[in-house]
This record gives sequence, C-alpha cells and structure tokens, in this order.
Amino acid sequence: MSDADERNSSGRKPLSLGGRKSGTVQQSFSRGRSKAVVVEKKRKRAASGAGKDAPAAKDEKAAAPASDKEKARAALAAKAKQLGLSEEELLRRQKAIQRARSEAAERDAERKAEEEERRQRAEEEKRKLEEQKAREEAERREREEEEARRRAEEEAAAAEAAAPPPDEDAAKRARKPEKDKERDQAKSALEEMGGRVKSKKAAPEKPAPSRTKDQRRRQGKLTIQNLVEDDEDRQRSLASMRRARERERQRRAQGGGDREKVAREVVIPEHITIQELANRMAERAADVVKFLMTQGQMVRVNDVLEADDAELIVEEFGHKVKRVSEADVEEGLISEDDAEETKKPRPPVVTVMGHVDHGKTSLLDALRATDVAAGEAGGITQHIGAYQVQLKSGDRITFLDTPGHAAFSSMRSRGAQATDIVILVVAADDGVMPQTIEAINHAKAAEVPIIVAVNKIDKPDSNPDRVLQELLQHEIIVESMGGEVQAVSVSATEKTGLDELAEAITLQAELLELKANPDRSAEGVIIESQVDKGRGPVATLLVKRGTLKRGDIVVAGAHWGKVRALINERGQQMKEAGPALPAEILGLDGAPEPGELFAVVENEGRAREIVEYRERKRRESAAPTTGGASLEQMMAKLQESELQEMPLVVKADVQGSAEAIQTALEKLGNEEVRARVIHAAPGGVSESDVLLASSSGAPIFAFNVRANKQARELAETEGVEIRYYSVIYDVIDDVKATLEGLLAPEKRETFIGYAEVLEVFSVSKVGKVAGCRVTDGVVKRGCGVRLLRDDTVIHEGELATLKRFKDEVPEVRAGTECGMAFVNYQDIQKGDQIECFEVEEVERKL
Repeated sequence: MSDADERNSSGRKPLSLGGRKSGTVQQSFSRGRSKAVVVEKKRKRAASGAGKDAPAAKDEKAAAPASDKEKARAALAAKAKQLGLSEEELLRRQKAIQRARSEAAERDAERKAEEEERRQRAEEEKRKLEEQKAREEAERREREEEEARRRAEEEAAAAEAAAPPPDEDAAKRARKPEKDKERDQAKSALEEMGGRVKSKKAAPEKPAPSRTKDQRRRQGKLTIQNLVEDDEDRQRSLASMRRARERERQRRAQGGGDREKVAREVVIPEHITIQELANRMAERAADVVKFLMTQGQMVRVNDVLEADDAELIVEEFGHKVKRVSEADVEEGLISEDDAEETKKPRPPVVTVMGHVDHGKTSLLDALRATDVAAGEAGGITQHIGAYQVQLKSGDRITFLDTPGHAAFSSMRSRGAQATDIVILVVAADDGVMPQTIEAINHAKAAEVPIIVAVNKIDKPDSNPDRVLQELLQHEIIVESMGGEVQAVSVSATEKTGLDELAEAITLQAELLELKANPDRSAEGVIIESQVDKGRGPVATLLVKRGTLKRGDIVVAGAHWGKVRALINERGQQMKEAGPALPAEILGLDGAPEPGELFAVVENEGRAREIVEYRERKRRESAAPTTGGASLEQMMAKLQESELQEMPLVVKADVQGSAEAIQTALEKLGNEEVRARVIHAAPGGVSESDVLLASSSGAPIFAFNVRANKQARELAETEGVEIRYYSVIYDVIDDVKATLEGLLAPEKRETFIGYAEVLEVFSVSKVGKVAGCRVTDGVVKRGCGVRLLRDDTVIHEGELATLKRFKDEVPEVRAGTECGMAFVNYQDIQKGDQIECFEVEEVERKL
C-alpha cells in the first residue's frame, strides 16, 4: 500500500523513522573549498494518550472556524448581491458606517465634556461674584464703623479740650460701667449672629503693659473681638488728635464762635461744570456733589450743569447769582475804538481792483520793482497778495492785490472790507468791464474812497477819455469833470505816471487822517490762509491796530494758537508787526477763513473758550432743520429728486482759491443739473481725500497742488480721477462742459410739407397705400407724419414708403402726385390731410 493510500484510509500521515526529516546543505568556504552537511529536522511527537483521535480533533477545530468564516462570507455576499454591490464595496461601506458612528460618539462625549466645563465655570463665576459682594458689604460696614468711631473720637476730643481735666480715677470708675455695658452688648450681638464667646478664667491682676507710640499707632481697626477682649482701652490716632487741637485753636482764635461765611457774587453762564462752579463759589467740589446726591442726582465733578440748576446750587450755598449769556464770552475780544490821544499816524492800506488782465499786478510790480506776475500761472493773480512799499519820500503804503476774475468776487469783497483806499484799474483800450462794475459796487458798499488808474495808455488804441466817460454811468465822477474822484493815467510797462499815482494815494491818506494805537494788543483781519506741508497752517493777516508780537495767543475765527513766527512778504523774520503791516504767522491749529477778524487774548483758557463757543454755534447752524409737510415742500422734494448732481472734491493751494472755485462751480447748472462740491480745502491731495472721493463717486480737482505717492497709488486702486489745474478758467470750462453733457438734448420740429389723400389702394404684402398730391413744401422718405381728419390729428408716426409711379424716391415736391404708406398704420381714408415734419435734436447749453 502506498503512502497516499495509507493517508486516505487513516486520515493522517504515517510517522517516519525516528520522527525526523533529513536534508543536505552545501557549505562554501574560502579558497574555493566546499562541504556537504546533512541536516535533520525534528518533529514534535503527539501527546501520549491522545491516540488516533488527536489529529481528528485538530481537524475538527480547524474546520469549525473555517465553516463560520464561510457562513459569514456567504452572508456578506448575499447582502452585497441584494444591495447590488460588490463585497469589497459593502465592506468599505460597513467600515465607513462604523467609523462615522465612532466619530459621532466621540463628538457627543466632547460636547458633554464642554457643557460640563461651562456649567462648572458658570458656577465658579457665580460663587466668586457672591464672595466679592460679601467682601464689599463687609468692607462697607467696616468703613461705616470706622467713620462712626472717628466722629465719636473727634467729638470726645473736642469735649475734653473744652472741659477741665477730670480726676483719672473718677474717669476710670465712670468708664467701667460703660465698658461692661459695651462688652455685654457685643457679646449678645455675637451670639445673635451665631457665634460663641469663650469664657475666660479669672487671672491675677497684672499691671497694664505700657505701649509705645508706634504700637498705639499700629493698633487695628475696631471689631467685635476688640470690644469683647478687655485687655486695654483703645487709643486715639495721632491724626485725629491733631485735627481736634487745630479746630480748637481756630475756635479760640475766633473768640469761640464759628467763622462767618463770605457771600460771593457768582457768575453763571448757560453751561458750567460742577468743578468750575465750586471754584467760583470758593467751596469744595465734594460738598457740591454731596448736595446734588442728597437731591437724588448721581453726578461727578466734570459733569455739566444747566444755568437753572447752577443757580439753585449757588443760592443753596448762600451766594449771590449773576446770570450771563453764552455769547458774553466774546465780549471784549474786539474792543471799542481807542482814545484819540493814544493814536499815531499809520500807513494807508490800498486795495487794487479791476477787471481781469487790466494790469493790476503789473502796476504793483512797477511800484515794487519786482516781477510778481511771472510767478502766476497764465499771468493771472489767483490769491490775495499783501505787500508794503516804501516810496522815495519815505512814506509807506500797504497794497492788497486782489484777483480780477469773476470767481473771486468774495475775495474782492474781503479786500474792500480791510482797506482804506481802492485803486480802480481800468485798461484804456478795453474800458469798463463787468468785473470793473463789480469792484465799484464793493468799494461803495465798504464806503471807501476810489482812485481811478487808467492803465495801458501806451497802446495805440487807448482812449483814456472814453474810460472816464463810461465811469460816469456808475456815478464815478473824476476831478476833471467836476467830481471828487482822483484819476491818474499810468503805464505799468513803460513805468509812467507812477509818481503821480503815489502822490494821489498820499494825498488821499492825509485827507483821511489814518491813525491807530500801536501800544495795545493786536487786532486785524485774515487776508489769506493755507496749509503748508513743512510749516503747517500759515495765515496772512493785516494788523489794523496794536502790535502783534511773537508768543502772543491769537484767536482767528474757529482757530487759535500761539504765534511762533512772524514773516514779512520778503520771507524775513520779524519780532513784531505794527498797524497796517501785513505778515504771515505760524502756530495756529488750523487755516482760518479769509476775512475773519483776529485778536490777541490774555491766556490759552480764554482762547479755548471762545473757539469752543464758535465751533458749537457753527455746528448748530449747520444742523439740518426739520421742515413741515406742506404740498409745496413735497413738490419741491420731488423736483429735487429729479435733479442730477455732479459731486466734486476741490483741493487748492490757499483757502481763498478753494472757496472761490467752490462758489464759481456751485453757480453753474440749472433746475436739471448742477455741480455739488462735497469738500473744498487747502493743501495737497491726501489719502483721506481719495477715500472721500471714492465713496462719493466724485473726481478730485487739484488747483496748484499735487497728490503724494500714497494718494496716487490709492487713487489708481480705487479708480478715482485726479485732475490738475493751474488756471481757474480751465476748471470752470471742464465742469460746465460735463454738466452740459448731462442735459437731455432738446427736440426741435421743422414742418417741411403737406399732402392730400386722393385715393386709397390695397397692395399685397404692403397694406393700404395712399395716392396723394403734395400741396405744399416737400415730402421726404423717413420723415415724421401726422394724419389729419377734419383738422384733428388721428395718427402720428413715420413715413415708410414714398413712391413715384413704381419707383421708390427720396422726396417729392409740391404739385406732384405720389404714393405713401405709414409704418404700422392702415386706417387711411380719402380726403385725409398728411402733415410732414422733421425732428432735430439740439444740444442744450447752460
């Protein structure tokens, strides 16, 4: 029988001899030597007593798990077949589901842990809050006890100081019952609070140890334990004893009576702080706050009171009340006229006015022997210049050069207010122009004398007599015609007539007797202001009276500051500026409006008070007022809603130019379109200007200024257009052209001919065609038509077909027959009249 037969019959392999399995292994050594080695592998013998059943049991144990795995695999395959999936996909899904369940369980556990942590944290915070409240309550009770003890000590000290010193033994005997009584009360109070007082054993009496001064000073605060323990008497603090002695000394010095209270007159404005009110009453601010708290008002020393409340407080404290208005803060800022004996002669202030390009600046250049016009863009003066000229005779004249363009009318108005004499420059070749008339009106409104300077007499077509005759229409009568106005013929380019002009100014100044007091605080007017990048706000001012010095505190409009530098028109530093002397000052906190009055005040507090009042009034005036709900107002709002606005941001070199540009641009427009300047200020274009323009959808007009690098980059990012200008004509022309582009074009009708319908034909694919005869004018293909029936307009439309016989023609003239068809209209009858017209769109102008 073979091994296979034996395995099949018995179910297991036969044992080999010795239970070993042998084999041969070839070993290799160095130098090509090798050796064959026989290796035997021992097999473990089965345990004795198992017999033939041991291999069978082993096979059954191996078969059982195999059958379970097969069942599980079969169940998995059946489920996968039921779901239409493969076994691998089903296994992946089951693993994903198990993983999701485990993650959900972990999240639930984490959420529960977080909720538990939050709950514990809330309980901990609540416990801390309760402990803090208990601690504050205990501290409050201790403070009250300490205050009560201090008051009792002070009263006792005052009584002891007033009464003769008693016998110590008697005092101790008198204090002993009181001490026992206090100890009993403390014990009962402690027992009521749930405490327990330990009873002490009787101890032999010991002499009281003497306490040093430091020990008495370091004695603790008054507590129940200190009351219960009867070691020794409590000692007074040194501070309380000193206060008691000081009060007693003051009482004795005043004869034993209280000090008499001084009733003061307290000035109360419309608003005042509690601290300021206490200072004016010479009372403690804490007493005022305590009084208000007793009235139910929880206030602090920096809170502001109304005038009525402040009046009640002053009367309660026993003082007299003097009510003043808030506007009284400006009283005395601009003082009245000085006494005649204090005045001294001063140079005249002369303003040069006239139409644009009539030679005002060139005339000043000739007088100053300088070339200012070369520095102006386009030869046009675009801000006020202030110069002082010294003549050959030694006399001084202060000139104000104002622009002549119509946009600078407000600047000319300010110049007229600050001047003594007006020189009206009129070109001999142009004559009286619109801005010349405006300058005359400003001078008359300011009630200042006028000197006429007829310029450009060197030109061939000049006619000075014609200029003087034209001035008669405006009530300017010169001396040669029997009037009082001086007239001088000059030529700025040839420098002729300048001496006569200077003599005329000097003569007029002598007639006016111009004087001012130089020995007082300075007052004057702001001529121009700007923000210089390196120097900050710079204001050009004209001193009208007094002397302005470095270090003075100046208030100009809503700005104030200390004068850090005084600079004349030549750029030289000055220590002081007298009457009628123009100067630039540095040190203000902003650029004031041109035309504002300035004055020197005594201290910074007064300056702040005035500026705050002016700022408050400006905000109140700028606040929008709520209107009614009338029909007229509703219609006005509806009309405003249809108005198209062009927002603009204007930045200029000086404040006057910015204001002039804003005034000129806002005058442009009509009821449909207009320009709206949302921001106009001096200085270069900054990042804040770009952000404002971006949020408003407005371009930036930079007049004689530039944008810095950061502003340019931000403008490119935000898509904001920055336009640079140096002549005001270009600004106005560009804005005007843009506004005209916003206007809807005007439609204009032109009647070109009439036709009469003779017969109506029906044509396939065309519809009804009217056979007509042109009775007047001409009919053109594509023109507009109106169909009239019994002189009533039946239809208005467009001509679609115009034929002559069978040919399409562009036009048909009067007396000729033709065929016509309308666009989308068929109701044509015999005898109708056809009116032909053309529509023309015309661009509108402002």
